[in-house]
Amino acid sequence: MTHTYVPQQSGPQDGPRAAGPRHPGASEATRLLCAGTYLDPAYRDAVIDELYVHEERLAAPSLGCDAARVLAHALRARRIELAWAAAVLLLWIVSVPLSSGLTLLYLLPVLLLSLATFVRGRAARPPWYRRAAGWLLRWYGRLSALGVAVALLAMVFGGDDSGGSAYDSSGGFPGPSDNPLTLFLPAGLLGQGTIAAQPLHAWLALALPALLAWAVGAQHGQIARVLTTELSRSRFPDAAADPAERAEGARFQRLRHRIRTEQHGPLVMYRAADPFCGAGTPYETWSLSVELRPRKDAAAAADGDAGGPLPLDNDTVLRRIIPLVAALREPSAHGSPQAAAAVRDRLRELEIDECVFLPVAGLPSRAAAPYGPGGFEEHRAGAVEEGGETRRHFLRVRVGGWGEGIVTTVFVRVHTQGNMLMLEVAPHVLWPVRALYREADRIAHRYRHNNPFGKAVWALARTPRSAGRAVVSLWRGFVSTWGMLTGGHRGALPDGPAASVRELGSDGDASLFQEMDVTRYLKSIQDRVASGVRLALHEAGWQTDEFEQRIVNVGNGGVFIESAHGAVGIGDHNTITGNGFGGGGTIVPEAGAYGTADGRGGRDGKL
Repeated sequence: MTHTYVPQQSGPQDGPRAAGPRHPGASEATRLLCAGTYLDPAYRDAVIDELYVHEERLAAPSLGCDAARVLAHALRARRIELAWAAAVLLLWIVSVPLSSGLTLLYLLPVLLLSLATFVRGRAARPPWYRRAAGWLLRWYGRLSALGVAVALLAMVFGGDDSGGSAYDSSGGFPGPSDNPLTLFLPAGLLGQGTIAAQPLHAWLALALPALLAWAVGAQHGQIARVLTTELSRSRFPDAAADPAERAEGARFQRLRHRIRTEQHGPLVMYRAADPFCGAGTPYETWSLSVELRPRKDAAAAADGDAGGPLPLDNDTVLRRIIPLVAALREPSAHGSPQAAAAVRDRLRELEIDECVFLPVAGLPSRAAAPYGPGGFEEHRAGAVEEGGETRRHFLRVRVGGWGEGIVTTVFVRVHTQGNMLMLEVAPHVLWPVRALYREADRIAHRYRHNNPFGKAVWALARTPRSAGRAVVSLWRGFVSTWGMLTGGHRGALPDGPAASVRELGSDGDASLFQEMDVTRYLKSIQDRVASGVRLALHEAGWQTDEFEQRIVNVGNGGVFIESAHGAVGIGDHNTITGNGFGGGGTIVPEAGAYGTADGRGGRDGKL
């Protein structure tokens, strides 16, 4: 009998409710972002700049991940890179006098091979002229390197009786016809003055590429060991045993506490230009307003002693929304409790909380942010009915799927003013981490299980670019340290987050399954939000007809939303009509697709 392997998905097993969200520091998204700091220097530098250099910036909300743990590995990865970069440059510097300058012959091949990579570019399919130019430079560099090796071997085995060879200071021989380098190097690069080079100098020059290849391979081997041990799926959930956090200094320990306080708190200190920093990409944000009109039965009751419709405040509406949204955690009816407990839908781990957005402007210091006990309750009590411009209260509903690789968050705000009810819904999606980070396990496993010859070829192929990369790495490290020492960030006025660690490591390359899950989560949550508002209006004695005209439940559980941007229709072959800007629309749903009246569909704007 053939047995099919079915990958395990973590999820609730004991009863109909989720046991609670997993710790974000142990999530798969956190693990992959930590791996990304070793594989992607640009991402690593961006994390360090945002969380370590700019100490005055508060941390952005980290939904489903732990930015402090990512920072710890970013700092450790930079230390590893700087150490190996210094070793590579030291090998070059020491080799020049020891080889009597012969190692300088490698500069032209190194320059050509590095230039070939730059000319070709990073695109998977660059233009033909880039590919052709890169190919020519690459092969000219390889032939030049071969010519240098032949010349050095000639010096080793073709020396004069005194054991030395006449060799000019720029890599030339006394006569151009005797110089093998003339086949590969321009004649203008060959000098005129001669020196006596011993065979030992040529041997040392020949040894430099081997030493550099060893350094390149050893660095990659060290990173591969980190990825397959400390960052493996089995060991990573044990955050207490992570050596990256224990290895950092006092500055990191101080910042780690602040980051973990700020990133998961219900108070969101934001920068005015990007209040939802950390939540991801806005996904079909919408809002509507309806007139509060008493129902006829409520008006009739008002003539008697029972009174008219009840006052409807923001908190009352939210209290009706929350239970309906929370009910999405419950599995549908099954034949047995065991069958219900086996359901692994990520809606079972749906998280509901309330958050208050506060502007960071005017805060005297980062430590003065009101994250202490009672701070949130004080601001919530003031913000829920305030309807202010800068301090805003939201109901936050979050679903983390695919190991927190897809995070769907819906922000809901309700406000009543001038006998009008306003409903604002702002969905945001954090898309998967970059493909390179998702391949970290495969990259490390393939390298560690390769044979010695394959490892040697891999290292030799990357040796010509090692010097340039070493210089760039040391320069980036110097710029970061210089900015930290001279920028005055520690004593600066606090600022909101300029970037999110999770967003920096994300891309929009989601699979069709993931897109379908996002759509399902959003439809489910938005439908329950609309039902809660409708129920609150009805129970308080207000008319619901206008609200029902603007939000119409269709057969497949979708929502038609009228807004200033057009009508949103769910279903294939929809017919959507409107009477102008934000005018009333009609929808005839059939099944399945997600589209908008103004031609935008889903995340990509396609119908």
